[in-house]
Order: sequence, then C-alpha cells, then structure tokens
Amino acid sequence: MTTPQPPLTARGLLLDMDGTLVNSDAVVERVWTDWALSKGVDPAAVLSIAHGRQGYITMADVLPDRPMQVNHAENEELLARETRELDGIVPVPGALAFMAAVAGVPHALVTSADCGLATARMRAAEVRIPDVCITSESVSASKPDPEGFLKGAAELGLPPEECVAFEDSGAGIAAARAAGMRVVGVGARAAEHRPTAHVGDLTRVKAEPLPDGGIRLAFTA
Repeated sequence: MTTPQPPLTARGLLLDMDGTLVNSDAVVERVWTDWALSKGVDPAAVLSIAHGRQGYITMADVLPDRPMQVNHAENEELLARETRELDGIVPVPGALAFMAAVAGVPHALVTSADCGLATARMRAAEVRIPDVCITSESVSASKPDPEGFLKGAAELGLPPEECVAFEDSGAGIAAARAAGMRVVGVGARAAEHRPTAHVGDLTRVKAEPLPDGGIRLAFTA
C-alpha cells in the first residue's frame, strides 16, 4: 500500500519545462541519438545524462578532452534543430489544467532551454507561458547549479524556502535542493532522486490557491 504524501504549501512555484510541463522526449532522443552516433558514442549513455542540462555540459562530460568552444558551437546547432523539430511535442498529462489552477499564484518557468526553444515548445504543446521565464540566457551556470532557481525566486520577490520547484531530472532536482527549495518530482526519471514529493504526472497534483496568495499542493497516487 502506498503511503499518502503530505500536502505542501508555498508562496510561489518554480516550474521546469521539458519533462515537467512539456513532453519533448521524442525530439530530445532523436537529436541526441544522432549526435552520439556521429561521435561513436553509445546513445543510451548520452541520454542518461542529457535531460535537464544545457547541451554543452553534456558534451563536455561525454568528450572531456574536447575544447569547450567546440561544444558551444555544436550546442547552438542542436538548439537550432530542436527549435525547428516540434513533431511529437505534447503537454505532460495534466499540464494545461495545472497551469490554469496556478495562474493567480506567483510562478516562473526555470528551464535549461534558451528563450527560442522554450517559446517554441511551450507553444507547440499549447501550454501557457508564464510571465516570468528564466532561460539559459538568464544564467551563467547550468543545472545542477542553483542559479536559475535562485533567480526565479528573486524575480518573484520570494525567499527560496517559500517556493516549491517542479522538476523531472536529477540535475534539476539537485539544483532546486541546492537553492533551498522543496521539490515535486514529476515522472519516472524523478523518482530515483528522492524529491520532497513525487507524482507520475500533473494529473496527480491538486493545486489550490489560498486566501493569503499562496498555494496548497495535494498529491494522489
């Protein structure tokens, strides 16, 4: 029998995109598989570390002896391809209702994608884009560095400990924890990283705005 997860209350939410609001796995797997094969590297090994981080960081881990400027250049090429290829981009189940429920609560998007890719994927999935967006252009360090989440909380005018982050990847969960936030893990990838709470998708989250402007998050198995 599954132990019920206690609800969480917060004054603000910080939301990852890929795997959390938008299912982009089909495109990510196509692009990174092609890249891995072109380098003679096992695609499964690359995909195991690619989610939730900026691409040049993944490249540096896979090919540690390669100059970083080459990684940055190839990452720009991959970003351009990912921005063009939107076939298979769909909302995570429950994302549309969840975003409607939190519309009146302070919330921000915190993604490792650049602004162009984030906009393209959110629009393709028909998920509402928050007014506050922290993208790769906003930070000097990629997840698992906490910079993006700390900037998101600052943009909302809230201390990190009063925010809850939603994430699907190990890098993202580590970043949110390092920022001092509680974390709701979304999807199968998140489970092994021991988030504060875990759900299979956003249909398992009931978001209830509170009279004081905060939000109560309840979870179902």
